[in-house]
Formats: sequence, structure tokens, C-alpha cells
Amino acid sequence: MDLEIGGRVAIVTGASAGIGYAVAKELQENGARVVMVARDRTRLEGAGEALKKGGEVLTIACDVTEQTASQQIVEKTLANFGQIDILVNNAGRAHAGGLMQSTDDDWSSMIDVKITAMRRLCKAVVPEMRRRRWGRIVNMSSIGGIYPNPKLLISHVLSAAINNLTKSLALEIAGDGILVNAIGIGAVATDNWANNMIPALRRARPEFSALSEDEVLAKVSAERTPIGRAGDPREIAAIAAFLSSNRNGFVTGDTIEASGGADRFM
Repeated sequence: MDLEIGGRVAIVTGASAGIGYAVAKELQENGARVVMVARDRTRLEGAGEALKKGGEVLTIACDVTEQTASQQIVEKTLANFGQIDILVNNAGRAHAGGLMQSTDDDWSSMIDVKITAMRRLCKAVVPEMRRRRWGRIVNMSSIGGIYPNPKLLISHVLSAAINNLTKSLALEIAGDGILVNAIGIGAVATDNWANNMIPALRRARPEFSALSEDEVLAKVSAERTPIGRAGDPREIAAIAAFLSSNRNGFVTGDTIEASGGADRFM
């Protein structure tokens, strides 16, 4: 299916690896010019070099939680490509633990990356999208925003906020030709899973202590996911690409569940 985004300019945050990289690659393969944003300059430049073989790519190494980051990203994108059509807010991470294990610093850092940075970036790109009377925004969320799990309290409280932000913004700017949606992601095999979720699972379930990361993910996915496996970043990227495309003209304000049928994250 032709997504009809040839020549469009897409900003993807958290784009150096995992779902973000897969989204950037999918958009580029469909003809978009891609702006890849991430904190780790070395990792980002490596990812950017891989994609530059297929088309126009701009890499911007920055921390999206910095107050001026959103404006810098917009200014650099406009200076290089002259337009902004698509924003995929993917930066963020999961945080394991319940209310009694969480600290004020945990809450502050997670709010900064999952809500404040997202809000600022949306606000920064909307004027340009309004000017062109076309835009697509996709916010990465979690099925925990719909089906909360107390073992991931902060992440799931903020995922619910992302879903609400998505719906509210979609209603505000629908008349400007801008569609805004979220993807409620379940268990997907990424570094984020390996670095954040698997250690928590091993602490909670001693029988996992001797298993490899792949074995833990496979076992939990078989238990929790009706289709019996974890997701692949490319599967999330395909959804994001459609929502970001001209072929999507009627879906806005929605949170698409992409969890293999699961209603629990772990």
C-alpha cells in the first residue's frame, strides 16, 4: 500500500534504537525525509548513517527534556528541510515498581520525558502543520494506560495521561487538517525491555534468575500474550507509519492497542 508520504518530513524522537529506529526506517522506506532525535550522540549517528543509505536523514542529538529542546528541533528541521509534516513522540522508558517503591525523583524524571517533552514538541510543531493544513502526530503510549498494572505504576499513570493528551489535542486541531493518535504498546522485544522490565521480573520471580533475557521474555510473553510471543518493533512501526500517512484520513484521537491481545504489560 502506498502511504502517500513521499517528500513529507517526519521527526522521530528516541530514534537511535528499538521502536524509534524501526519507525524512522519505515517512514523513510515510504519516501519520507526523516529527522532522528536521541540523547546518545554516538548511537544516534550510527543509526543515522545506516538510514542515510536509503534517503535524506537529519540527526539531532539532544535531551528532549531540556526546556529549549523542542524549539531547537523545530528550528533545525525547518532549516534543513523547510517543513514539518509528521511527529512521532517515542522518547521515554518504562519504570518498574509500585507507589511505595517510587520516589519524587522517579516521578519527576518520568513526567519530564513522557509528558512534558511530548507536550512541548506537539506545541512546537503544530503552527507549521497548521500553516500547511496537514499534519500527523503519533504518541507512543502503553496498554497500561488502559489496563493499569500496579507493578508499573508511574509508567501506566503517565500512559493514561498520554492517551488523554492525545484525545484532547486531536479534538483541538482536527479542523486544521492535523490528526493525532497514540499507540498502546504491549511487550515488545527492545533494549528498554531488557534494561528495565527483565531485572524487575527476575526480582519478582526467582525462577527466572537463571534464564537468559530472551528466555525470560519468551516465557512471560507466552504467559501473558494471547498470540504467544512478544511484539517486534517493526510491527509497531507499521502502525505508526499508517497513522502518520495520507492514507489515514479518518482516524484521530484514538489509542490503538498493539499488544498481541494482552491486557497486562507484565
